[in-house]
Amino acid sequence: MVLLANNLDYKSLNEQLRSSNEECFISGVCGQRFIAAGMGNKKIVIDGIPGNALGAYLNGAEITINGNAQDAVGDTMNDGKIIIHGNVGDAAGYAMRGGKIYVKGNAGYRAGIHMKAYKEKFPVIIIGGCAGSFLGEYQAGGIIVALGLGCENRKIVGNFPGTGMHGGKMFLRSDCKNISFPEQVSAKKATKADLDELKGYLIEYCECFGLSLDEIMNSPFTLVTPNTKNPYKQMYIAN
Repeated sequence: MVLLANNLDYKSLNEQLRSSNEECFISGVCGQRFIAAGMGNKKIVIDGIPGNALGAYLNGAEITINGNAQDAVGDTMNDGKIIIHGNVGDAAGYAMRGGKIYVKGNAGYRAGIHMKAYKEKFPVIIIGGCAGSFLGEYQAGGIIVALGLGCENRKIVGNFPGTGMHGGKMFLRSDCKNISFPEQVSAKKATKADLDELKGYLIEYCECFGLSLDEIMNSPFTLVTPNTKNPYKQMYIAN
């Protein structure tokens, strides 16, 4: 099914998406918010730049964006996959508790904020380039990865990564000698066993974007986890 979004608001666009049982190709997207919100069991390809909250509350659909995406992609998503062949704005994966967000380019501020695992659900965000400040703020579960591809002259992440982190893991493809981490987290060189946990997701990521897994793995990674002495532990984690 092919949809022309030029003259459609998000309500009309989503109504047509819900009514279709076919793979949907949407062209002419320019800032419509809430595309595919809450949808499951659909495959959607978007040409253009969707507005905020693309795939909010997503429940199993697969969305591919042939370009950039704005803020709050995958807000509170429960399941599914969002593949972005460009950059993404702020707060990608806000409070997501399942599914995957794969970004070829860079991410804005607060990617993965309040991200959490829930029962069998396990969220994953992989950012191909660099991430802005407050990456993984208050992260409570799942995995966040920044690969730093194409960011050789920039820090892989901005200020205050992992602030308030009390669960989950963050992998940064860098030795992170130029990164200042808050007291709530511990940062160490990732071991082979650590990276084995990540490898399956990276294989899928490389298949999405035509990248070389060997090239990506041929670099040190830093593993960031909550500090066992961090002051948030008693607040958020039951003994």
